[in-house]
Amino acid sequence: MSSDSIEDYVRHVIRELGEDPDRDGLQRTPARVAKSMRFLTSGYDQDPVAILNNALFEVSYDEMVLVKDIGFYSLCEHHM
Repeated sequence: MSSDSIEDYVRHVIRELGEDPDRDGLQRTPARVAKSMRFLTSGYDQDPVAILNNALFEVSYDEMVLVKDIGFYSLCEHHM
């Protein structure tokens, strides 16, 4: 699906909600939504094995490991 068709769908939704997608506050909203959806779903096309690159390994520790400062984004299907 192209970004243009995503933008068209968003414009349609905005109109169905009774808004004007061409008014100042909404003019760039369809493009922003398309860009956001592309970013939030970009991992769907990635190979997890290639990303992990053998980063998983077993160690005999019995304490918690804390990893910080890892970016994480989630898109729940029920929020579509």
